[in-house]
Amino acid sequence: MVSYINQKEPRFIYGDGQVVEVAESADHAEEKTEVNQDSKEKKSGTTNPQAKEVYTKAGAAFEENRFEEAIELYTQAITLDPKYSSAYFNRALSYAILNKYQEAQQDAEHVMDIEPDSFDAPYVMGIVAEYQQDYQGAKEWYQKSLSKNPNYEQARARLDQLKIKLEKQAEPPGAKSAAAGPAAANATVMEEGQIKKVRWHKSNSSFADLVGMDKEKELIKNNIILAIKKPGLLKVYGKKLGLGVIFYGPPGNGKTYLVNAIAGETNSNVIIARINEIVDMYAGNTEKNMHAIFEQARKNAPCIIFFDELDALGVKRGGGDSGGQEGGQNFMRMAVNQFLQEMDGVEANPEGLFVIGATNQPWDIDPALKRSKRFGESIYIPPPDYKTRKDAFKYNTRNMPVGHLEYGRLARATMGFSQADISEICDKAALIPAVEEDRTGKRRKIKMNDFLGMIKTHGGTLDEWYAMAKKDVISKREVQIVDGKKQEIVKEGKLSPEEKARYKPFIKDVKRNSNRAYIFVKKFVRKFAIYIG
Repeated sequence: MVSYINQKEPRFIYGDGQVVEVAESADHAEEKTEVNQDSKEKKSGTTNPQAKEVYTKAGAAFEENRFEEAIELYTQAITLDPKYSSAYFNRALSYAILNKYQEAQQDAEHVMDIEPDSFDAPYVMGIVAEYQQDYQGAKEWYQKSLSKNPNYEQARARLDQLKIKLEKQAEPPGAKSAAAGPAAANATVMEEGQIKKVRWHKSNSSFADLVGMDKEKELIKNNIILAIKKPGLLKVYGKKLGLGVIFYGPPGNGKTYLVNAIAGETNSNVIIARINEIVDMYAGNTEKNMHAIFEQARKNAPCIIFFDELDALGVKRGGGDSGGQEGGQNFMRMAVNQFLQEMDGVEANPEGLFVIGATNQPWDIDPALKRSKRFGESIYIPPPDYKTRKDAFKYNTRNMPVGHLEYGRLARATMGFSQADISEICDKAALIPAVEEDRTGKRRKIKMNDFLGMIKTHGGTLDEWYAMAKKDVISKREVQIVDGKKQEIVKEGKLSPEEKARYKPFIKDVKRNSNRAYIFVKKFVRKFAIYIG
């Protein structure tokens, strides 16, 4: 006799914001023969009927984007039947959608405890690890999945794709290696804390791949691209060649992609300078590592050296936070001093080299780095405005099977969101119809409500960042009582008067986005767009 546990239940594989596989689990595979069912039933036992009923309600909540509610219902099902592996599995999926990766991993581990032969749970562990850019961990999980089922094509396909990611782990998104041979021949090589060889790559990106930022693109064309492509033209008019620029602004708005686009537009090589590779505790290594990066750039000119999170490397000498350890500050001071020397060397002979720094906290960069002819130009990369958000939804859904979408409404519903937020929302919206298709067998296009549901769940990331930035850059008045008398004092932010003038558009943006009235307006516009139109 066939028990209800053996009826096929939906168990989904989640990764990169999409359902990429409907898993056929160890105890939920579609029946092959009655003999297999009987043996499986003896192995797995039966599911509590009440748990099964709650599990079904959880699936309905999931389909309607009510992921928190789905988690609560899956939890109830697990309480009724602690061995209900599918409830653990689908709760893990719900956690993953909400970016709660630790909880997702714990639930997948429960599945593996209940089903030691499960090959889909390790696969999910790999997806979650890969989504967090833990590529080595993901590789090990995919291999474990294949060890359980060598014919599991989805795991094999992901493993093959992962090899490319492992080769490019030092590269930003959109980059492609220019090495003709294996990637290992172009990898960063370190021995005893010293860089012996620096990884570099070429990019296939261009400005056509970047949504919005028309004003910023024009500044970049005039200040960077022309200097790299046609230095002779600038010399004719007596224009001194700049050698560096800082991209600054809120996170998630395309600073790294801009670097790749510049490299693609100018056919330049790119070196990603990483602090964890530069700074070393042994005397002299930090300086040698910094020098090695600039030397490698000269050998591969035209070349762009990209320092992401420049504030962490170029921290103001005599300040900053190095964990309270004097030795840590010494290492960073050595790195900054050597950085300045290398930049001076490029200033003397700038042709073929260009240095780009990106930061979310420009106020923490050593002022000497920002002086003219080092990082003489600073370009603000703002969050997307209405038109850019609208175009971002069009760009991110260009290869998706979408129905009629109100792009203007989506843009209003994401007022104050970053470009990275919008990309993630589009990725995860693709999950909803895939889940429904597995349950019903019916295929449909991605609808407007799928996107609105994901926007409600996501919430955006910039509001919290602006609140943090306000504490660092905006002066505030405080009342203190001294000798029984109230005194009003002004606590200045971290920006000097010169920096306030330099970063004026950024400060204006921080003030506006941390203003209570404007925060209310943003929330009102979002909710109106989501619930009314």
